[in-house]
Amino acid sequence: MAQVHIPVHKASHKPMTTAHLVQTMNLLELNNENLIKEIAKELSDNPALELNEDPRCPACGRKLSGRVCPSCSKPSSLDINDPIVFVSTRTTFNGTSGGRYKNDRMENSFEDFSPETEDIATYVLNQIRTELEPEERKIAVDILFSLDHNGLLLKKLVELAVYHHVPISTVEHVKNLIQHCEPYGVGSESVQEALIVQTKILSETMQIPAHTITVLEEGYTEITQKKTKELSKMLDIPLAEINKTAEFIRENLNPFPAHAHWGDHRNVTDEHVDRYQNPDFIISLQGPKEDPQLFVEVLWPIHGTLTINPAYQKVSSEISKEQMNIVTKGQQKANLMIKCLSQRNNTLVQLMKILAKKQRKYILQGDLYLQPITRAALAEELDLHESTISRAVSGKSVQLPSGKIIPVSQFFDRSLYIRTKIKNLINDEGEKPISDTKITKILKEDGIDIARRTVAKYRSMEGILPTHLRKKSNSSDK
Repeated sequence: MAQVHIPVHKASHKPMTTAHLVQTMNLLELNNENLIKEIAKELSDNPALELNEDPRCPACGRKLSGRVCPSCSKPSSLDINDPIVFVSTRTTFNGTSGGRYKNDRMENSFEDFSPETEDIATYVLNQIRTELEPEERKIAVDILFSLDHNGLLLKKLVELAVYHHVPISTVEHVKNLIQHCEPYGVGSESVQEALIVQTKILSETMQIPAHTITVLEEGYTEITQKKTKELSKMLDIPLAEINKTAEFIRENLNPFPAHAHWGDHRNVTDEHVDRYQNPDFIISLQGPKEDPQLFVEVLWPIHGTLTINPAYQKVSSEISKEQMNIVTKGQQKANLMIKCLSQRNNTLVQLMKILAKKQRKYILQGDLYLQPITRAALAEELDLHESTISRAVSGKSVQLPSGKIIPVSQFFDRSLYIRTKIKNLINDEGEKPISDTKITKILKEDGIDIARRTVAKYRSMEGILPTHLRKKSNSSDK
Protein backbone atom coordinates (compact mmCIF):
# COMPACT_ATOMS: atom_id res chain seq x y z
CA MET A 1 0.00 0.00 0.00
CA ALA A 2 1.45 3.36 -1.00
CA GLN A 3 2.32 5.67 1.85
CA VAL A 4 0.41 8.94 1.98
CA HIS A 5 2.65 11.93 2.66
CA ILE A 6 1.27 14.81 4.66
CA PRO A 7 3.68 17.75 4.63
CA VAL A 8 3.96 20.15 7.53
CA HIS A 9 2.28 23.12 5.85
CA LYS A 10 2.74 26.70 6.83
CA ALA A 11 0.19 27.96 9.31
CA SER A 12 -3.08 29.26 7.97
CA HIS A 13 -4.90 32.33 9.21
CA LYS A 14 -7.96 30.32 10.23
CA PRO A 15 -8.86 30.59 13.93
CA MET A 16 -7.51 27.68 15.93
CA THR A 17 -9.79 25.48 18.02
CA THR A 18 -9.17 25.30 21.75
CA ALA A 19 -7.49 21.88 21.46
CA HIS A 20 -5.32 23.13 18.59
CA LEU A 21 -4.33 26.27 20.49
CA VAL A 22 -3.53 24.45 23.74
CA GLN A 23 -1.37 21.81 22.06
CA THR A 24 0.40 24.38 19.87
CA MET A 25 1.27 26.46 22.92
CA ASN A 26 2.53 23.40 24.79
CA LEU A 27 4.72 22.34 21.86
CA LEU A 28 5.94 25.90 21.33
CA GLU A 29 7.29 26.00 24.86
CA LEU A 30 9.45 22.90 24.35
CA ASN A 31 13.05 23.14 23.22
CA ASN A 32 14.28 20.58 20.70
CA GLU A 33 15.57 18.17 23.32
CA ASN A 34 12.16 17.93 24.97
CA LEU A 35 10.30 18.09 21.65
CA ILE A 36 12.01 14.88 20.51
CA LYS A 37 10.71 13.15 23.64
CA GLU A 38 7.18 14.46 23.05
CA ILE A 39 7.17 13.31 19.41
CA ALA A 40 8.54 9.90 20.42
CA LYS A 41 5.77 9.56 23.00
CA GLU A 42 3.09 10.43 20.42
CA LEU A 43 4.54 7.93 17.93
CA SER A 44 4.51 5.27 20.63
CA ASP A 45 0.98 6.02 21.91
CA ASN A 46 -0.81 6.66 18.60
CA PRO A 47 -0.42 4.07 15.80
CA ALA A 48 -2.14 6.49 13.41
CA LEU A 49 0.95 8.72 13.52
CA GLU A 50 4.00 7.54 11.60
CA LEU A 51 7.50 8.86 10.94
CA ASN A 52 8.36 8.83 7.24
CA GLU A 53 12.15 8.84 6.91
CA ASP A 54 11.98 9.97 3.29
CA PRO A 55 13.99 13.25 3.38
CA ARG A 56 11.59 16.14 2.92
CA CYS A 57 11.52 19.79 3.92
CA PRO A 58 9.72 20.10 7.28
CA ALA A 59 8.04 23.32 6.09
CA CYS A 60 6.93 22.82 2.49
CA GLY A 61 7.13 19.03 2.11
CA ARG A 62 9.43 19.05 -0.95
CA LYS A 63 11.92 16.20 -1.30
CA LEU A 64 15.43 17.14 -0.27
CA SER A 65 18.76 16.21 -1.77
CA GLY A 66 20.59 17.86 1.15
CA ARG A 67 19.63 19.38 4.50
CA VAL A 68 18.68 22.79 3.04
CA CYS A 69 15.46 23.29 1.10
CA PRO A 70 16.32 25.38 -2.01
CA SER A 71 12.83 26.89 -1.98
CA CYS A 72 12.45 27.83 1.69
CA SER A 73 16.03 29.11 1.97
CA LYS A 74 15.65 31.63 -0.87
CA PRO A 75 15.98 35.30 0.15
CA SER A 76 12.57 36.92 0.53
CA SER A 77 14.01 40.27 -0.58
CA LEU A 78 17.14 41.81 -2.03
CA ASP A 79 17.83 43.70 1.20
CA ILE A 80 20.98 42.27 2.81
CA ASN A 81 19.61 43.30 6.23
CA ASP A 82 16.72 40.86 5.87
CA PRO A 83 17.85 37.49 7.27
CA ILE A 84 17.14 34.23 5.49
CA VAL A 85 15.19 32.11 7.99
CA PHE A 86 13.96 28.57 7.33
CA VAL A 87 13.31 25.23 9.03
CA SER A 88 16.40 23.06 8.67
CA THR A 89 16.76 19.28 8.80
CA ARG A 90 20.20 19.53 10.38
CA THR A 91 20.14 17.10 13.32
CA THR A 92 23.82 17.00 14.22
CA PHE A 93 25.89 19.66 15.94
CA ASN A 94 29.65 19.88 16.22
CA GLY A 95 29.97 23.11 18.20
CA THR A 96 31.32 25.19 15.32
CA SER A 97 29.79 27.89 13.19
CA GLY A 98 27.91 26.83 10.10
CA GLY A 99 29.02 29.95 8.27
CA ARG A 100 31.90 30.33 5.84
CA TYR A 101 34.01 32.46 8.12
CA LYS A 102 34.11 34.13 11.53
CA ASN A 103 34.06 37.81 12.28
CA ASP A 104 37.34 38.66 14.07
CA ARG A 105 35.86 41.63 15.90
CA MET A 106 32.99 39.50 17.11
CA GLU A 107 35.26 36.70 18.30
CA ASN A 108 37.03 39.16 20.56
CA SER A 109 33.77 40.49 21.99
CA PHE A 110 32.41 37.14 23.16
CA GLU A 111 33.86 34.98 25.90
CA ASP A 112 34.19 31.24 25.40
CA PHE A 113 31.14 29.33 26.53
CA SER A 114 31.60 26.61 29.10
CA PRO A 115 28.97 23.90 29.38
CA GLU A 116 29.97 23.11 32.95
CA THR A 117 27.13 23.34 35.48
CA GLU A 118 27.22 24.80 38.97
CA ASP A 119 24.67 24.82 41.74
CA ILE A 120 22.59 27.91 42.41
CA ALA A 121 24.39 28.65 45.70
CA THR A 122 27.77 28.85 43.95
CA TYR A 123 26.32 30.89 41.09
CA VAL A 124 24.85 33.51 43.44
CA LEU A 125 27.90 33.57 45.70
CA ASN A 126 30.15 34.31 42.72
CA GLN A 127 28.08 37.43 42.00
CA ILE A 128 28.47 38.96 45.46
CA ARG A 129 31.77 37.58 46.72
CA THR A 130 33.52 40.94 46.26
CA GLU A 131 30.72 42.77 48.08
CA LEU A 132 30.96 40.73 51.28
CA GLU A 133 33.08 41.36 54.32
CA PRO A 134 34.87 38.24 55.70
CA GLU A 135 32.34 37.74 58.50
CA GLU A 136 29.45 38.14 56.03
CA ARG A 137 30.63 35.35 53.74
CA LYS A 138 29.76 32.63 56.25
CA ILE A 139 26.28 34.11 56.61
CA ALA A 140 25.84 34.20 52.83
CA VAL A 141 26.91 30.56 52.52
CA ASP A 142 24.53 29.58 55.33
CA ILE A 143 21.63 31.38 53.63
CA LEU A 144 22.39 29.94 50.19
CA PHE A 145 22.63 26.39 51.49
CA SER A 146 19.37 26.83 53.41
CA LEU A 147 17.26 27.35 50.29
CA ASP A 148 14.46 24.99 49.34
CA HIS A 149 14.08 23.67 45.78
CA ASN A 150 12.14 26.84 44.87
CA GLY A 151 14.99 29.14 45.92
CA LEU A 152 13.21 30.38 49.08
CA LEU A 153 14.89 30.65 52.48
CA LEU A 154 13.92 27.98 54.99
CA LYS A 155 15.68 29.41 58.06
CA LYS A 156 14.48 32.43 60.07
CA LEU A 157 16.74 35.49 60.05
CA VAL A 158 16.77 35.60 63.84
CA GLU A 159 18.09 32.02 63.92
CA LEU A 160 20.92 32.98 61.56
CA ALA A 161 21.71 36.07 63.63
CA VAL A 162 21.90 34.08 66.88
CA TYR A 163 23.98 31.31 65.31
CA HIS A 164 26.53 33.71 63.78
CA HIS A 165 26.52 36.09 66.81
CA VAL A 166 25.71 39.15 64.68
CA PRO A 167 22.91 41.76 64.71
CA ILE A 168 19.88 40.79 62.66
CA SER A 169 20.53 43.87 60.51
CA THR A 170 23.75 42.20 59.28
CA VAL A 171 21.85 39.10 58.20
CA GLU A 172 19.22 41.29 56.51
CA HIS A 173 21.97 43.12 54.61
CA VAL A 174 23.45 39.85 53.32
CA LYS A 175 20.01 38.52 52.40
CA ASN A 176 19.29 41.75 50.49
CA LEU A 177 22.50 41.36 48.48
CA ILE A 178 21.52 37.79 47.61
CA GLN A 179 17.97 38.78 46.61
CA HIS A 180 19.33 41.29 44.09
CA CYS A 181 21.46 38.66 42.35
CA GLU A 182 20.27 36.54 39.47
CA PRO A 183 17.88 34.80 39.70
CA TYR A 184 16.17 37.84 41.21
CA GLY A 185 14.34 37.21 44.46
CA VAL A 186 16.35 34.13 45.43
CA GLY A 187 16.81 33.94 49.20
CA SER A 188 13.43 35.54 49.94
CA GLU A 189 11.49 34.17 52.89
CA SER A 190 8.23 33.88 50.94
CA VAL A 191 6.80 33.94 47.44
CA GLN A 192 5.27 37.35 48.20
CA GLU A 193 8.65 38.80 49.16
CA ALA A 194 10.30 37.31 46.06
CA LEU A 195 7.70 38.94 43.79
CA ILE A 196 8.10 42.32 45.50
CA VAL A 197 11.90 42.17 45.14
CA GLN A 198 11.63 41.29 41.45
CA THR A 199 9.18 44.14 40.86
CA LYS A 200 11.50 46.70 42.47
CA ILE A 201 14.44 45.47 40.39
CA LEU A 202 12.44 45.53 37.14
CA SER A 203 11.21 49.05 37.92
CA GLU A 204 14.79 50.29 37.55
CA THR A 205 14.98 49.32 33.89
CA MET A 206 11.39 49.20 32.62
CA GLN A 207 7.98 50.81 33.03
CA ILE A 208 5.78 48.84 35.43
CA PRO A 209 2.10 49.33 36.35
CA ALA A 210 1.85 52.05 39.00
CA HIS A 211 0.08 49.96 41.65
CA THR A 212 2.10 46.74 41.42
CA ILE A 213 3.93 47.09 44.75
CA THR A 214 0.73 48.13 46.55
CA VAL A 215 -1.15 45.16 45.13
CA LEU A 216 1.59 42.72 46.15
CA GLU A 217 1.96 44.20 49.64
CA GLU A 218 -1.68 44.80 50.55
CA GLY A 219 -3.64 42.52 48.25
CA TYR A 220 -1.37 39.51 47.77
CA THR A 221 -3.98 36.92 48.77
CA GLU A 222 -6.64 38.45 46.51
CA ILE A 223 -4.37 38.77 43.47
CA THR A 224 -3.15 35.16 43.78
CA GLN A 225 -6.78 34.00 44.01
CA LYS A 226 -7.70 36.17 40.99
CA LYS A 227 -10.22 38.16 43.04
CA THR A 228 -9.64 41.26 40.95
CA LYS A 229 -13.03 42.88 41.56
CA GLU A 230 -12.72 42.51 45.34
CA LEU A 231 -9.17 43.84 45.16
CA SER A 232 -10.29 46.84 43.11
CA LYS A 233 -12.83 47.78 45.77
CA MET A 234 -10.50 47.04 48.67
CA LEU A 235 -7.64 49.22 47.37
CA ASP A 236 -9.85 51.74 45.56
CA ILE A 237 -7.98 51.15 42.30
CA PRO A 238 -9.82 50.94 38.94
CA LEU A 239 -10.44 47.37 37.81
CA ALA A 240 -8.64 48.03 34.53
CA GLU A 241 -5.50 48.96 36.48
CA ILE A 242 -5.82 45.86 38.65
CA ASN A 243 -6.12 43.67 35.54
CA LYS A 244 -3.10 45.39 34.01
CA THR A 245 -1.11 44.76 37.18
CA ALA A 246 -2.23 41.12 37.30
CA GLU A 247 -1.07 40.61 33.71
CA PHE A 248 2.30 42.21 34.49
CA ILE A 249 2.77 39.92 37.49
CA ARG A 250 1.80 36.86 35.47
CA GLU A 251 4.05 37.66 32.50
CA ASN A 252 7.13 39.12 34.22
CA LEU A 253 7.51 37.72 37.74
CA ASN A 254 8.55 34.28 38.92
CA PRO A 255 7.22 33.06 42.28
CA PHE A 256 9.91 30.38 42.45
CA PRO A 257 13.30 31.96 41.60
CA ALA A 258 15.22 28.67 41.45
CA HIS A 259 12.98 27.50 38.61
CA ALA A 260 13.90 30.48 36.44
CA HIS A 261 16.80 30.40 33.99
CA TRP A 262 19.93 31.58 35.71
CA GLY A 263 23.42 31.84 34.25
CA ASP A 264 23.70 29.62 31.19
CA HIS A 265 21.68 26.79 32.68
CA ARG A 266 19.21 25.83 35.39
CA ASN A 267 19.78 24.69 38.95
CA VAL A 268 21.39 21.25 38.81
CA THR A 269 18.73 20.00 41.20
CA ASP A 270 16.14 20.52 38.46
CA GLU A 271 15.06 17.45 36.51
CA HIS A 272 16.18 18.98 33.20
CA VAL A 273 19.50 20.83 33.16
CA ASP A 274 19.93 23.32 30.31
CA ARG A 275 23.57 23.26 29.27
CA TYR A 276 23.06 24.95 25.92
CA GLN A 277 25.30 22.56 24.00
CA ASN A 278 22.80 21.69 21.26
CA PRO A 279 21.07 24.84 19.99
CA ASP A 280 17.52 25.19 18.75
CA PHE A 281 18.64 27.77 16.15
CA ILE A 282 21.88 28.30 14.26
CA ILE A 283 22.88 31.68 12.79
CA SER A 284 25.64 31.67 10.20
CA LEU A 285 26.92 34.22 7.69
CA GLN A 286 26.61 34.19 3.93
CA GLY A 287 27.97 36.56 1.30
CA PRO A 288 30.64 39.27 1.52
CA LYS A 289 32.54 39.51 4.81
CA GLU A 290 32.12 43.29 4.93
CA ASP A 291 28.31 43.14 4.83
CA PRO A 292 27.12 39.54 5.23
CA GLN A 293 23.59 38.21 5.21
CA LEU A 294 22.36 36.31 8.27
CA PHE A 295 21.41 32.72 7.52
CA VAL A 296 19.14 31.39 10.30
CA GLU A 297 18.26 27.73 10.66
CA VAL A 298 15.27 26.76 12.82
CA LEU A 299 16.34 23.22 13.63
CA TRP A 300 13.88 20.35 13.08
CA PRO A 301 15.04 17.78 15.64
CA ILE A 302 13.98 14.53 13.95
CA HIS A 303 15.01 12.61 10.83
CA GLY A 304 12.04 12.53 8.49
CA THR A 305 8.48 13.84 8.35
CA LEU A 306 5.44 12.99 10.43
CA THR A 307 2.60 11.47 8.40
CA ILE A 308 -0.67 9.59 8.84
CA ASN A 309 -0.17 5.83 8.87
CA PRO A 310 -1.33 4.53 5.42
CA ALA A 311 -3.30 1.75 7.12
CA TYR A 312 -5.53 4.44 8.61
CA GLN A 313 -6.31 5.91 5.18
CA LYS A 314 -8.33 2.91 4.05
CA VAL A 315 -10.46 1.38 6.74
CA SER A 316 -12.80 -1.54 6.01
CA SER A 317 -16.47 -0.76 6.37
CA GLU A 318 -16.91 -4.13 8.05
CA ILE A 319 -15.30 -3.05 11.35
CA SER A 320 -17.54 -2.23 14.28
CA LYS A 321 -18.68 1.27 15.14
CA GLU A 322 -16.58 1.20 18.29
CA GLN A 323 -13.46 0.26 16.32
CA MET A 324 -14.24 2.96 13.76
CA ASN A 325 -14.42 5.54 16.56
CA ILE A 326 -10.98 4.45 17.78
CA VAL A 327 -9.55 4.73 14.25
CA THR A 328 -11.13 8.16 13.73
CA LYS A 329 -9.85 9.48 17.06
CA GLY A 330 -6.36 8.24 16.22
CA GLN A 331 -6.46 10.02 12.85
CA GLN A 332 -7.73 13.23 14.42
CA LYS A 333 -5.08 13.16 17.11
CA ALA A 334 -2.32 12.52 14.55
CA ASN A 335 -3.60 15.31 12.29
CA LEU A 336 -3.73 17.68 15.25
CA MET A 337 -0.12 16.85 16.19
CA ILE A 338 1.06 17.52 12.62
CA LYS A 339 -0.84 20.82 12.40
CA CYS A 340 0.40 22.00 15.79
CA LEU A 341 4.02 21.24 14.90
CA SER A 342 3.52 23.18 11.67
CA GLN A 343 2.19 26.14 13.65
CA ARG A 344 5.13 25.86 16.05
CA ASN A 345 7.65 25.91 13.20
CA ASN A 346 5.96 28.88 11.56
CA THR A 347 5.90 30.87 14.81
CA LEU A 348 9.60 30.18 15.45
CA VAL A 349 10.49 31.23 11.88
CA GLN A 350 8.60 34.51 12.31
CA LEU A 351 10.23 35.09 15.72
CA MET A 352 13.76 34.55 14.42
CA LYS A 353 13.16 36.71 11.34
CA ILE A 354 12.36 39.73 13.44
CA LEU A 355 14.94 39.01 16.16
CA ALA A 356 17.77 38.47 13.69
CA LYS A 357 16.87 41.68 11.85
CA LYS A 358 16.53 43.84 14.97
CA GLN A 359 19.64 42.40 16.63
CA ARG A 360 21.81 42.25 13.49
CA LYS A 361 24.48 44.55 14.92
CA TYR A 362 24.57 42.59 18.17
CA ILE A 363 24.95 39.30 16.29
CA LEU A 364 27.76 40.70 14.14
CA GLN A 365 29.56 43.02 16.56
CA GLY A 366 28.84 41.94 20.13
CA ASP A 367 27.21 42.91 23.42
CA LEU A 368 27.54 46.68 23.12
CA TYR A 369 25.20 46.67 20.13
CA LEU A 370 22.25 44.86 21.71
CA GLN A 371 19.03 46.73 20.98
CA PRO A 372 16.59 47.25 23.89
CA ILE A 373 13.49 45.32 22.81
CA THR A 374 10.72 43.72 24.86
CA ARG A 375 8.59 40.65 24.38
CA ALA A 376 5.50 42.89 24.47
CA ALA A 377 6.74 45.07 21.59
CA LEU A 378 7.69 42.01 19.57
CA ALA A 379 4.29 40.45 20.20
CA GLU A 380 2.55 43.58 18.96
CA GLU A 381 4.67 43.67 15.82
CA LEU A 382 3.94 40.01 15.06
CA ASP A 383 0.28 40.36 16.07
CA LEU A 384 0.66 37.66 18.73
CA HIS A 385 -0.02 37.53 22.45
CA GLU A 386 2.97 38.32 24.66
CA SER A 387 2.65 34.90 26.33
CA THR A 388 3.16 33.29 22.89
CA ILE A 389 6.49 35.09 22.52
CA SER A 390 7.46 34.06 26.06
CA ARG A 391 6.71 30.43 25.24
CA ALA A 392 8.63 30.62 21.97
CA VAL A 393 11.69 32.02 23.77
CA SER A 394 11.51 29.85 26.89
CA GLY A 395 14.31 27.33 27.32
CA LYS A 396 15.67 27.73 23.80
CA SER A 397 19.19 28.57 22.69
CA VAL A 398 20.83 29.94 19.56
CA GLN A 399 24.32 29.49 18.17
CA LEU A 400 25.80 32.78 16.97
CA PRO A 401 28.20 33.00 14.02
CA SER A 402 31.06 33.23 16.53
CA GLY A 403 30.25 29.69 17.64
CA LYS A 404 28.99 30.80 21.04
CA ILE A 405 25.63 29.43 22.19
CA ILE A 406 23.40 31.75 24.19
CA PRO A 407 19.83 31.54 25.51
CA VAL A 408 17.40 33.25 23.13
CA SER A 409 16.22 35.28 26.12
CA GLN A 410 19.53 37.17 25.95
CA PHE A 411 18.19 39.00 22.88
CA PHE A 412 15.80 40.70 25.34
CA ASP A 413 18.36 41.36 28.10
CA ARG A 414 18.27 45.14 28.36
CA SER A 415 20.90 45.08 31.09
CA LEU A 416 23.54 43.54 28.78
CA TYR A 417 24.19 46.82 26.96
CA ILE A 418 24.57 48.68 30.26
CA ARG A 419 26.79 45.97 31.76
CA THR A 420 29.02 46.13 28.70
CA LYS A 421 29.24 49.94 28.98
CA ILE A 422 30.23 49.60 32.65
CA LYS A 423 32.83 46.95 31.81
CA ASN A 424 34.32 49.15 29.06
CA LEU A 425 34.46 52.19 31.38
CA ILE A 426 36.35 50.18 33.98
CA ASN A 427 38.67 48.63 31.38
CA ASP A 428 39.61 52.18 30.30
CA GLU A 429 39.87 53.66 33.80
CA GLY A 430 43.67 53.87 33.89
CA GLU A 431 45.66 53.98 37.14
CA LYS A 432 42.91 55.60 39.22
CA PRO A 433 39.90 53.29 39.61
CA ILE A 434 36.55 54.83 38.75
CA SER A 435 33.88 54.66 41.47
CA ASP A 436 30.35 53.31 41.06
CA THR A 437 29.05 56.81 41.74
CA LYS A 438 31.18 58.23 38.94
CA ILE A 439 30.04 55.46 36.58
CA THR A 440 26.42 56.30 37.46
CA LYS A 441 27.05 59.96 36.58
CA ILE A 442 28.72 59.10 33.25
CA LEU A 443 25.88 56.78 32.29
CA LYS A 444 23.30 59.44 33.11
CA GLU A 445 25.18 61.88 30.86
CA ASP A 446 24.82 59.25 28.11
CA GLY A 447 21.07 59.11 28.71
CA ILE A 448 21.07 55.98 30.90
CA ASP A 449 19.26 56.75 34.14
CA ILE A 450 20.39 54.12 36.61
CA ALA A 451 20.81 53.85 40.39
CA ARG A 452 24.26 53.50 41.93
CA ARG A 453 23.38 50.19 43.58
CA THR A 454 22.30 48.85 40.18
CA VAL A 455 25.71 49.82 38.80
CA ALA A 456 27.30 47.92 41.70
CA LYS A 457 25.13 44.89 40.99
CA TYR A 458 25.93 44.90 37.26
CA ARG A 459 29.64 45.35 37.98
CA SER A 460 29.50 42.38 40.34
CA MET A 461 27.69 40.29 37.71
CA GLU A 462 30.62 40.95 35.37
CA GLY A 463 33.02 39.69 38.06
CA ILE A 464 34.66 43.11 38.56
CA LEU A 465 36.02 44.09 41.97
CA PRO A 466 34.79 47.23 43.80
CA THR A 467 36.86 50.42 43.59
CA HIS A 468 38.92 50.00 46.77
CA LEU A 469 39.92 46.45 45.86
CA ARG A 470 40.77 47.36 42.27
CA LYS A 471 43.00 50.11 43.67
CA LYS A 472 44.87 47.60 45.84
CA SER A 473 45.10 45.18 42.97
CA ASN A 474 46.53 47.84 40.67
CA SER A 475 49.08 48.87 43.29
CA SER A 476 50.25 45.31 43.87
CA ASP A 477 50.76 44.82 40.13
CA LYS A 478 53.37 47.54 40.00
